[in-house]
Amino acid sequence: MPHGISYTCLKCGRNFVNARGLAHHKHTEHREFTPAPEDEDENTFQRFSHPLANALPCDVHGTYLPPFAPVPPPPQPPQDGQDPAAWDPFSSRAEFDFAHYHFVELQSSEAQINRALDLWAASVLKHGDTAPWRNADELYATIDSIQHGSAPWKTYRIRYNGPLPAGTPPQCMTQDYELCTRDVRHLLRSQLENRDFKNSVDFVPYRQFNHGGHRVWSNLMSGEWAWKQADRITEDPNLHGCAFVPVEFHPVYVSPGVLAGLARRAHGMGVLPAAFLAIPKTSKKHRSRPEYQKFVRQLYHASLARIFEPLKRFMQKGSEPDIVRCPDGHYRRVVYGLGPYIADYPEQVWLAGIVQNWCPRYVTPRNICDALPNNLDAPGARWRTQDKTDVLIRKFDPGTVWDDFGIRSDIVPFTHDFPGADIHELLSVDLLHQVIKGTFKDHIVTWVNEYLVLEHGETGANVIIHDIDRRLSAVPEFTGLRRFPDGRDFNQWTGDDSKALMKIYLGAVAGYLPSDMVKCISAFVDFCYLVRRNAISAPDLASIKDALDRFHQFRQIFIETGVRVDISLPRQHSLVHYIPSIRLFGSPNGLCSSITESKHIKAVKEPWRRSSRNHPLPQMLRTLTRLDKLSAARSVFTQRGMMTGTAASYTAMVLAGHQPQVIAAATEGEQGDDADDDEGIVHGPRSLSDIELAVTPPLHIGHPTFPLLFRRFLYTEVHGPPGDNELPPSLDNCPVFEGRISVHHSAVARFYAPSDLCGAGGMYREHIRSTPSWHGYPRRDTVLVDVGGAAMKGLIVARALLLFSFEFSGVDYECALVHWFVPVGEEPDPDTGLWVVQPEMEGASKSLQVISLKSIARASHLLPVYGREPLPEDFHFAYSLDAFNIYFVNRYADHHMHEFLS
Repeated sequence: MPHGISYTCLKCGRNFVNARGLAHHKHTEHREFTPAPEDEDENTFQRFSHPLANALPCDVHGTYLPPFAPVPPPPQPPQDGQDPAAWDPFSSRAEFDFAHYHFVELQSSEAQINRALDLWAASVLKHGDTAPWRNADELYATIDSIQHGSAPWKTYRIRYNGPLPAGTPPQCMTQDYELCTRDVRHLLRSQLENRDFKNSVDFVPYRQFNHGGHRVWSNLMSGEWAWKQADRITEDPNLHGCAFVPVEFHPVYVSPGVLAGLARRAHGMGVLPAAFLAIPKTSKKHRSRPEYQKFVRQLYHASLARIFEPLKRFMQKGSEPDIVRCPDGHYRRVVYGLGPYIADYPEQVWLAGIVQNWCPRYVTPRNICDALPNNLDAPGARWRTQDKTDVLIRKFDPGTVWDDFGIRSDIVPFTHDFPGADIHELLSVDLLHQVIKGTFKDHIVTWVNEYLVLEHGETGANVIIHDIDRRLSAVPEFTGLRRFPDGRDFNQWTGDDSKALMKIYLGAVAGYLPSDMVKCISAFVDFCYLVRRNAISAPDLASIKDALDRFHQFRQIFIETGVRVDISLPRQHSLVHYIPSIRLFGSPNGLCSSITESKHIKAVKEPWRRSSRNHPLPQMLRTLTRLDKLSAARSVFTQRGMMTGTAASYTAMVLAGHQPQVIAAATEGEQGDDADDDEGIVHGPRSLSDIELAVTPPLHIGHPTFPLLFRRFLYTEVHGPPGDNELPPSLDNCPVFEGRISVHHSAVARFYAPSDLCGAGGMYREHIRSTPSWHGYPRRDTVLVDVGGAAMKGLIVARALLLFSFEFSGVDYECALVHWFVPVGEEPDPDTGLWVVQPEMEGASKSLQVISLKSIARASHLLPVYGREPLPEDFHFAYSLDAFNIYFVNRYADHHMHEFLS
């Protein structure tokens, strides 16, 4: 037993010989699964809504309704579910499913659809029937005739009409360009009317506080920016009671800012493409010319101004708001506004009209501060604003504002003429490009490899880097954790690759790097996990600042070792903006460009692959329109209860004379308890933690000491755990069991995730596995058991060697046979910040115990402490939890684990 580890119950003061006795005592005598009453629950929240922009329901003419007025009835669908007109323009469920399956799910080519229709025709020919369409063209025509769907695409021709330079003007200034866009107002209305978002919208800006009185920021409407915009528009008394709806995201994708971030990620309608921008082309020789660069920037801003033009008249004070039907069925008077924009640094430069390598959110007036491109993180820098920029442009000549202030006087940001919009304020932070792919992948991982080359030479560094890759491939499995069978050896990094690598990178490089370099990586990953939470409290902001300060302190090691001359980099500099941005716009996780990059695959890449590649844009637009129509039709049919069951079961029901039953819209992202996903949101009442075994138990145990341990467990259930200095009971004194034991290969843990604010109770679910064969290899997950005490926040790690259930004396038991891992010391490792544990042994054997399944809080993940010894080439990850003497408790395995152990 490591020196200094105590096992004392903090509730009653009783001492125990080991963790096993304390665990049983705690979960038989003091366990509480039900939270405290609502007025005492530390996880409750209080919300203060904006008093004037309070989104009052109105009628279709904009007249406010009396309090508690009923929701206007929606347009009634056909009453007869057997009437083919209910499926218009299709004739049946089978026809719609066929079209949706081939066009949306399979993305079948025209030839494949023709083949499928031929088979359909052949199968019904003997009944004297025919297929509903003769060929793919007729199917496409039916899809095109769907009356539901979002705004159609329109093409506008754009031509430069400014002064031309002397001589022969550049070709780009004399050409016509095509801007393909949709009516943004129409798009927003279709999103706001979507009943799927009924439980996922906040129409009123609010300030939220937890039980301790600390401010909490989550969705956009919880931030100060939305509140200030509501103050601005309600200066007009006519707009009291309206709903403020900001338009956010990448400029060519739009999303209503009133949507919760989780809904936006989960639902395809949450983010919609609004435009395809014109891209001027010229020869490589002319690309660097100032007149060409100026032209393409002006075209860019002119296009964006045209895209958002339909909203401008609903942003003005003194004008009438838009009357919009909302997901709850009520109408509301809506005032729009340009919300935060997410873009990588090069596009931020374009959007803000600044010079490359300057910060788009800071201004540096002469004699006030010195945050120049070579010292971006200098203290005392002042925020940029559009008003300050306008003053500087009027006061100084173009060369001065370029050199001294990093401003392009020849570019006017498109937001300039939109009410309440300042592009320098609206540029949001971006987790994907600034933190995950930028600072972590492009900087830290690259710099570590460069340090190894400087320290060990290229040959020696390659040996170490190869071993780091083996370490990455040897990491034990964990739910939701991506495996790296070849280390980092892949050609193209994605954001998901970088996020997955971040979870295990620290353990793989520890031992090869100096202390300050390990501390630098640990501080940065802490910062990343804190800012990625879906809900961030005021104490979290203090933790974020502390992590960032430590990162800035320890990153100097890269300068001291010669890897860098300086670290004045725009993407790293952006980290200092995260705390102000969280206060303004809420959690960055709801405003991440990974959402638009995912949408880009569906909106651009897949339609392009489905085109003939010859003049692809019109074909892509046609594909997107058809996808929108099918999605909208499916939503309508679902609301009518016409998409229940399979096509065959629904058809059989209708033929039997039954009518479809209208069902309520499912809560966004909801999953049933029998979902196949290993992890996810759980919609249900909140509890501190809960765990249950999976169904369909097999019947095999195979542990020789199991009978003794099992009967000792029964003894403690009957007589209580051994007291101080008592020996475990002998086998002769233990109860005899003659019943049936069912072995299970997995369990489902549910636990409260306060930083998520997800689900009805804020609950999260994950699987714990203990199986002799998982993809051909044994898998025995580790778990966290709550035993109290000071070390590791009262948690201790155990490995689930067996999950089983049985009945004894009329009581049902769910249990686990575990092997304990005990903390090494009472503090985390000073370099990595991770707790270190080692297997508990009894002589030469593992320390085993049967415990109640209810004592398990959730799954955990261990990383071997590799030291400096290289791994054997043939080492397999399935044996990592048996082959090492000490392990890191990996709090970076997921952001909930980070919350548990930070």
